[in-house]
Amino acid sequence: MNSALGRRGDGFAPAFSLPRRQNACYKLGMASQARIGFLGAGKMATALARGFVHAGMVFPSEITASDPVDAARKRFATEVGAATVATNLEVAKAADILFLATKPDQTTAVLKEISQAFTQKHLIISIAAGVTLGKLEAALPAGARVIRVMPNTPALVGAGASAFALGQSATAADGELAQKLLAAVGLALPVKEALLDAVTGLSGSGPAYVYQFIEALSDGGVAAGLPRDVATKLAAQTVLGAAKMVLETGQHPGALKDQVTSPGGTTIEGVHELEKGKLRGTVMSAVRAATEKSKKLGQA
Repeated sequence: MNSALGRRGDGFAPAFSLPRRQNACYKLGMASQARIGFLGAGKMATALARGFVHAGMVFPSEITASDPVDAARKRFATEVGAATVATNLEVAKAADILFLATKPDQTTAVLKEISQAFTQKHLIISIAAGVTLGKLEAALPAGARVIRVMPNTPALVGAGASAFALGQSATAADGELAQKLLAAVGLALPVKEALLDAVTGLSGSGPAYVYQFIEALSDGGVAAGLPRDVATKLAAQTVLGAAKMVLETGQHPGALKDQVTSPGGTTIEGVHELEKGKLRGTVMSAVRAATEKSKKLGQA
């Protein structure tokens, strides 16, 4: 019990040592040994699992994942360092906290598959987009504790933006546990379930919008004469810095924008072009479109 774990980089080489090994039940404030299982080993599951390990919340040995796709299992095992199995039932038997990380149309079948091994000790945390708490609970034994979460992939680098809602039988302690796990890999906010589709459209899908914006900034820099590597680094750091300004100052984004746009200066010229291109309206439409798609997925 004295082997040390530090935050790990690629390859999982320890970066520093803790004075003593702390397992998942200690880190998560639970009285008994806690193990985490992933029903589905796709990109989002891998991002969360790696994030939990990097944050020191769990050890790879305390994680098990299942996936019918051999390549997905191999990728998860390589990137997380955790055990993988072929069947969901094996995960349910091995873990207490089960992350449902399947495609939305597969959730009911997966939950029915594990129902024979499902006990009162289990907590289901679903990251399946659009699948309601009611549908999740209907596929499980009565009284099942369920939490619905909408995370995003920056959890991989400890900068996730997640929101979650509790099911009918989930306890306050379950909510605290989910908050602790998700907060270990970024921001985690409790919301009403009715708002989770909007969360999907905004922060769940949002990284893709931001990546496109960073790429566009970089392209603009290249068009203005900058080398590609310089332009991309400057663009990414600019987005990071602007986001930190919003979060850490608490000022409205519009007020921060006004601080940069000097009368008759260069920035207001650029802002004018963005307005002519309907940037804000287009981004708003993207969020709304993704929100509506999330609702349709949940109704399918």
